[in-house]
Amino acid sequence: MAFVPDSIDRRLLRLLQEDSGRSLRALGEEVGLSPSAVQRRIRAYRAAGVVTREVAVLDPEALGPTTLAVVLVTLEYESTEHHTAFRARMLAESHVQQCYDLAGQWDYAAVLVTGSLSECRALADRLFRDDQNVRRYDTLPVLDSIKTGSTVPLPQP
Repeated sequence: MAFVPDSIDRRLLRLLQEDSGRSLRALGEEVGLSPSAVQRRIRAYRAAGVVTREVAVLDPEALGPTTLAVVLVTLEYESTEHHTAFRARMLAESHVQQCYDLAGQWDYAAVLVTGSLSECRALADRLFRDDQNVRRYDTLPVLDSIKTGSTVPLPQP
């Protein structure tokens, strides 16, 4: 059964997506609840699987030069075994920031983050060119990040 948020849930979940590091008191002031009531709701979100984890979002530029690239990948063979192996390789690589299974002419889109364009090229070659099951891949360096984020639009009543 799907979680159906009320108006307070929608406001609280929006605030948590913006900055989950806010205190229970600050969150409660925003939504009109006591800190303990906010804590109970957050606990319920976790139990329902609505909140799956809380992370710190780092600014890659603050850590030095950063190169992002989107890599579009088509596999040679369409077996479950080959897809499972590809997915495992993406999950194991820390420089793969995101990876999506696609419908259409490409099988996957992966977002790579590295320190330079040459590092990105070497990583893409290691991950995709050296894989016998990759038929084709195109690496598209990102010139400018227009919008990034991970917020989920909340259902309206």
